[in-house]
This record gives sequence, C-alpha cells and structure tokens, in this order.
Amino acid sequence: MSTRESVPPTVPSLWHAVGRNRRNRPPLEATLDVDLAIVGAGFSGLSTALHAAEKGLSVVVLEAGIIAWGATGRNAGFVVPNFAKKDPDHVIAELGPERGERLIEMAAGSGDLVFDLIRRHAIECEAEQSGWIQPAHSAAAFEKVKSRAAQWQARGRPAVVLDRQAVRALTGIEGYFGGWTDKSGGVLNPVEYARGLADAAERLGVKIFEQSPVTSIGRSGNGWTLTTSTGTVRAGKVVVATNAYGGRLNPQLARTYFPLKVFQVATRPLPASVRQSLLPGNQCASDTRRNLFTFRFDAANRLISGGMHIFGPGANSRVPNTIHRRMAEKLGLPDLPPLEFSWSGIAAVEPDFLPHLVDLGPGLIAGFACNGRGIAMTTAMGRAIADWAAGADARDLAIPFAPPAPIPFHALLRHAPNALLPWSMLQDCLDERAA
Repeated sequence: MSTRESVPPTVPSLWHAVGRNRRNRPPLEATLDVDLAIVGAGFSGLSTALHAAEKGLSVVVLEAGIIAWGATGRNAGFVVPNFAKKDPDHVIAELGPERGERLIEMAAGSGDLVFDLIRRHAIECEAEQSGWIQPAHSAAAFEKVKSRAAQWQARGRPAVVLDRQAVRALTGIEGYFGGWTDKSGGVLNPVEYARGLADAAERLGVKIFEQSPVTSIGRSGNGWTLTTSTGTVRAGKVVVATNAYGGRLNPQLARTYFPLKVFQVATRPLPASVRQSLLPGNQCASDTRRNLFTFRFDAANRLISGGMHIFGPGANSRVPNTIHRRMAEKLGLPDLPPLEFSWSGIAAVEPDFLPHLVDLGPGLIAGFACNGRGIAMTTAMGRAIADWAAGADARDLAIPFAPPAPIPFHALLRHAPNALLPWSMLQDCLDERAA
C-alpha cells in the first residue's frame, strides 16, 4: 500500500495538523528581568513555567520554533507513568533506598499529575486516563512483567497482571503470553496538551516568546543573561529544557545522551466495525519486544504506531512503509487503510534510562527525562525543577543531580541505539520462534 504524506514540511506531525488551539506568540523584542528563564517550550519547559508561576516567580520561556515543535509534538501521545527500561528494584539498586524511592514516587504519580493538570486547567486535548498496557511477547517476558507489576503494586499503584485471555480481550490481538497494565496511564493529543499548559502558564503571568532561539547564555552578576537575535533576558535562574533539540547551545550537554530518531505514522481512519475490536477501552499499548510494537487510536480512529530509524537511504518513506506493514501483520488487518500522516522526532536517551538534572553552574540547570516516557516524566520533572527555582536545593529533588557526564567515545557511539536495531530485531525473531 502507498504512503500519502499529508503533513507539509512546516507542520511537524499529525498533532500539529489536527490541533485547534494554535495562536502565535511574538518573538522576544525587548530586555526583560525575571526570576526564572526557560529555554524550550516543550513539556518540561512549560510544566516548569506553570509550576514556578504558581509559586509566585516571574518567568519567561524562550522557544526557538513554536510551542511543541520538538519531541513534545512528535511523539505518539502515550502517557506512561514508569521507566522505559528500569523496574523499581533496579532504581533502588542504582540510587539507594532513599533517593531511589523518591524518584520512583515521582514516576509513579506522573500520570495522575498529567491528567490532574488537564482537568484543573480545562485543557482540551482528547485526553483519556484509560490506562497503558504492556503485552508480553514471550514466556520469559511475561515472567519479567509479572515481577514489574508486583513491584509497582507494592507501592500502591493501579498495576494489574493480565493473563493471555485478558490481553486478548483488552487489545484484540492474539498471540501474547500475558502482560500488565497501569491504569493511571492513558492517551492525549500532545500538542494540544502543551498548548494548554502554555495557556495556563500565561494566565499566571508567564511570558512565552516563539521564534526566539537563544544564541548565548552568560554569567551576569548573581544571575544569567540570555541573548536572542532581537532581545535579552536577565534571570536569577535558568533552565535548559531543550532535551535533544538544544542544537549548539551547549555542546557538552549533547555528549551526555544518545539521540534516538523515531518515526511515527497514522493511518486513515479505520471503519467503526474494525475499530471496536482493537483496544475497545481506548488504552495505549507498547509490548516487550526490543523493537517495540506500539499502537493506539486518536479521536478520529486513526491507528497510530511507531518505530526506530534503520540506517540507509530513503528512510523518510521506507521506515513509515515498514511500520505500516508491521501493523497490518501484528494486528491481523490485511486491508489496513493507507497512511495519512508520517513524521519523525529525536528522543534523548540516557545510558541508564533514568531522568537527570544536569548542573551547568550556579543557578543554571538542564533537565533530561524522556527515554521514551516524555509526557508523564517531563511533566513531573517540571514540577520538581520549579521547586528548585523557588529555592529548594537541587540535591534534595527526586531526580539525580550532577555535573555533565559526557559519554566516552560519544562521537562513535551516538547512533548506537539506531545502529543496533537489526540485532534487536533478530533477537525478537528468535524469541518468537522459540515461543
């Protein structure tokens, strides 16, 4: 089947194309003095701005493009309140009981935080706290997810182990060995959620400037000066909330994570008769394969899935078509409607798959929390950073805080997650044959 690219180059994703709450913010054309300056108007920057404003701080947000231009607007809209590759026991082993439990508590409540903000600020973003499902693709994977669910259950979370029949009933897919679900997760339109956070922050006095790329951040007295081509902001504290889209603003930061290119696709709307048999509760699902198989529906019954970039020519058409074929195969839909949208984005993946706060100097901090859990984790991270902006010691926050730790041989290893994808796919295939 053919892929129809419906999104013009100036519209980075499905979510931008269908969003309604779009209004232009002007670029910065002044000199401002504030308590807190934030670079980047994605989830982490906007959540920080909103929570800092609630604490009475004066806040400016500087965005190089438009709100949600980066990874915030290019994901699949999954709200997943846990860690990408780590279970609570792993976190405790790495960070110790006290700090580990604080980070686990933050992650555990991150889904509830997202949906509470949506309700409290009346954000219209097609949000449903319908749950997140992780089906197990092998018997060994099922044993792991049973342990994972038990660890979250022990902390009072709405985690439920699912047997084979329950997974089939919830997803409509045959062949999984079981799985688990966290009922505090769900789905939303990420661009509309970000725009709603921006609106809520502005109502509290936050100033947001689009098309205002920061060209430099320099120490000035007891604070910092941020410069754009048309303006200046002087701030007591600064947050760099660009994730993998920071460009050359701080080359040292770029060496602390792996940039992972991920594609997302959306089909034309499915017929109601087919839609009702797949995810009838409108959850989102991402299974245990190394090369994750993910799927959900949007409000118009478009089927959405994603996949990692495989190196080689023609990726912009080749990878979406591969994802489309995979959806048709895994969901048993030989007549799956053709693609209506395809897009890609860059996620920042930390070597330990945990969120981090990076100490860049007195009163200057950067936050990295995505690792495939961007919506929930970065929203929670923003609330924590706002505590720091209001005077809390960064070392007392739930998120690990340390100076930059560049990855050794980063220039050679920076594309390792994408380069290792064929090996991951082979291992998945071997798992399935064994099953």
